[in-house]
Amino acid sequence: MNKASLIEHMAKETKLPKTVCKNAVESFVRFVETNLKKGKNVVLTGFGTFTVMRRKERVGINPATGQKMKIAAKRVPKFKAGKKLKDMVA
Repeated sequence: MNKASLIEHMAKETKLPKTVCKNAVESFVRFVETNLKKGKNVVLTGFGTFTVMRRKERVGINPATGQKMKIAAKRVPKFKAGKKLKDMVA
């Protein structure tokens, strides 16, 4: 499923116009992005938690040349599924 199919599904389920559903999805994505940039977690109880994880600097290998190279430390987004979602999928 991609963003367009999610919007279409939401429009059918809620009987709202696609533009309203598109705005809702995009607003949610912006909300998550903004909070993660600030270092804040976004928790949707039962569904999951969006967090920012810090990766340490490490040594990697360039697959094309086989040379070792330093990979800089960075922050990356992470999603951890909630218990309700895990139980539903299992």
